[in-house]
Amino acid sequence: VQLQASGGGLVQAGGSLRLSCAASGITFRNHAMGWFRQAPGKEREFVAAVSRSGSNTYYADSVKGRFTISRDNAKNTVSLQMNNLKPEDTAAYYCAASSSIISNLRNLSAYRYWGQGTQVTVSS
Repeated sequence: VQLQASGGGLVQAGGSLRLSCAASGITFRNHAMGWFRQAPGKEREFVAAVSRSGSNTYYADSVKGRFTISRDNAKNTVSLQMNNLKPEDTAAYYCAASSSIISNLRNLSAYRYWGQGTQVTVSS
């Protein structure tokens, strides 16, 4: 199983970035997908999640209205469009896959597979 995240970088406050995660080795349409982030010295935290079909999305309060998660089951990819970025959004961002149909997708424990992080740095 491989989850390959990309799209991170350095951006000024107020700018935008689009993260992508390409999945292989899993039946993508059978997995809910999530994005988490971890800043230095802090715990990994939930950012956004999308259901298997893409019909349901979930966001942390801190990113609601600024970030949009989406998926393409034909291409086995999940994306995170990040607008109006703030310095506090600076972190390594991780994509993850969950095969559970009952777990709370806001919880790290719901996810079985994790990708490597992609760094997002927002300058003030």
